[in-house]
Amino acid sequence: MKKLFLLFSHTLTDAQESDAKASLGVEEFMALPSELQTLWSNIPPHLTKLDDYLEPLKEYIRTNAKEGDVFLIQGDFGGCYEMVSFVKSLGFKAVHSTTKRDVVEKTVDGKVLKTSVFEHVLFREF
Repeated sequence: MKKLFLLFSHTLTDAQESDAKASLGVEEFMALPSELQTLWSNIPPHLTKLDDYLEPLKEYIRTNAKEGDVFLIQGDFGGCYEMVSFVKSLGFKAVHSTTKRDVVEKTVDGKVLKTSVFEHVLFREF
């Protein structure tokens, strides 16, 4: 059973779930355990290197990922680079979600309000 490990800080949309099943052959979605999700979502900006900080996440992957699994990786640029490099070194595929952004501007009480709506397009391999 092919799994999509979610290394990102959002909830998958219905469109992303459908696309992952159709284009990646995913059958199961693997959210990170809460302590690892907190680690991933709160990478300290003052760290000059992330390898030690991300080691618990790497150990989780070493223990739980199986051949054919895929990793959706989005977040802190340095963290993404580190984790994409890591999962690829183990022979796994890493992807990120591409989106289309629609911007709506509205004037309310003399102020311009801008709203961005993001819509999933596809998963792009790193």
